[in-house]
Amino acid sequence: MSIPNNGLLRALRPVDYALLSPHLERITLERGTVLFQPGEDVRNVYFPCDGAMLSLVVVMENGVTAETAAVGREGALGGIVSQGFVPAFTRAVAQLPGRALRLDAAQLAWAKAHSATLSNLFARYADCLIAQVLQSVACNALHPIEQRAARWLLSTHDRVGNDDLPLTQEFLAEMLGVQRTYVTKVASALQNAGFIRYHRGVVTIVDRPGLEKASCECYGAVREHFDRVLAGIYPDANELGVKAG
Repeated sequence: MSIPNNGLLRALRPVDYALLSPHLERITLERGTVLFQPGEDVRNVYFPCDGAMLSLVVVMENGVTAETAAVGREGALGGIVSQGFVPAFTRAVAQLPGRALRLDAAQLAWAKAHSATLSNLFARYADCLIAQVLQSVACNALHPIEQRAARWLLSTHDRVGNDDLPLTQEFLAEMLGVQRTYVTKVASALQNAGFIRYHRGVVTIVDRPGLEKASCECYGAVREHFDRVLAGIYPDANELGVKAG
């Protein structure tokens, strides 16, 4: 199996990748596919490829949801911070459809035990994932919805690698934990500013530099931490020929 378009897997040494490759299962994720629910054992690790994007989502008692972390072609989700097989605290859902690789969490735990370099790489990635969660907490508490929406669109743009993002306003509202009416106003403001174009469930990034200026500092903080801890892992929207800006 050739190494897929997943930064974490591509960062492995060939000898370490060989510990995982025979056990990687190619799957296709549809939007909305739930990978695990709160309280369920986390039995699999998922490596998104290309434009697939996964989210960790907290679900409140009244059904309101909010995203705490997103994972695209830079990394993996499930059994990363822990050794797996422990009850999940959040829901994991496929935010954007696409190809992915699935690995039994027990196999990853075995590989970590047999390779210090592989274990170190995944530990550093876990640090980056936790940093993203912590930054999201601060962002949600301190920054207005306009900046948060711009940050979310930028990080999605990076991971998808395409100017056209298949996103409905309902979905964006769920990820940001706000009412759709707020998202409608924000999307209109960003569109009027010439940063995006929205039409029938597709957000097109028109002016990425402008969108970066509209975002809060949290977008850059997460990228910079990735670059310090795992240089070359965080995806660049320009890698797949993005034209915006």
